[in-house]
Amino acid sequence: MKKLFFLSLLITIIGASCKNEGGMSATAKKNMEVNEAIMKAYEAGDFGKMGDYIAVDAVDHGGEHGDVKGLDSIVSEMKRYHAQMPDMKTKMSKSLADDEYVFTWSTITGSSMGKPTSMSSVDVSKFKDGKAVEHWIFMDPKEMMMMMQSMPPMAVDTANHVVTDSLKK
Repeated sequence: MKKLFFLSLLITIIGASCKNEGGMSATAKKNMEVNEAIMKAYEAGDFGKMGDYIAVDAVDHGGEHGDVKGLDSIVSEMKRYHAQMPDMKTKMSKSLADDEYVFTWSTITGSSMGKPTSMSSVDVSKFKDGKAVEHWIFMDPKEMMMMMQSMPPMAVDTANHVVTDSLKK
């Protein structure tokens, strides 16, 4: 009888410890909400609140010419991309989050220089204290090349680490 009691107790303890109550943590949910807010503001061209979502010393590892460092530089890049595709629409297919990272699979559509453009990507954003601190983007190489062909050429001032739209002279 004692064996049956201890076996029942053991099964109850194991069952209770394996139960997934509540799903994502509050931190993971907050990170996902902030990630979505960044994407929606970017799509709308509303850059005024990016400081609420992105850390001042954040790094975007998806820059055309390497890492884009700092909130001001990241927002500047966002504005430049948005100006090239002002009718941008983002369809988020799937997002996954934990207390540190948010992974988002999305498709961006719009037109760039009068040409329709569509691009699928997986964005990975790292969060700390409720703000994005790092970002990576992974794209289909074929789609990336097509997108790059529809963008205006860039001028690079390597001495001052400045990238500008070469059409704005």
